[in-house]
Amino acid sequence: MQDVLIFATVLAPILTALVQLVKKTVKLPTNVIPALSFVIGIGLGAVAYPFTDLDLVLRLWAGGFAGLAATGLFELGAKREGTTK
Repeated sequence: MQDVLIFATVLAPILTALVQLVKKTVKLPTNVIPALSFVIGIGLGAVAYPFTDLDLVLRLWAGGFAGLAATGLFELGAKREGTTK
């Protein structure tokens, strides 16, 4: 579990930058940003196989954790109105 958390810590800043890039380029409702961050995190964890020797399931968990950390877990339940960009 310690390896998953370390890998999530490495992925979080990268994921934050990717989500910010998506927010600036695509007009999206703000209430979908946390879910988008979670999905991008899982995808980023899946494609990060050259950088770690973790199993696929553990990389997916780390990506999910990083996605939640990138936007803040509390944002999942917050009602957001408006759009990005």
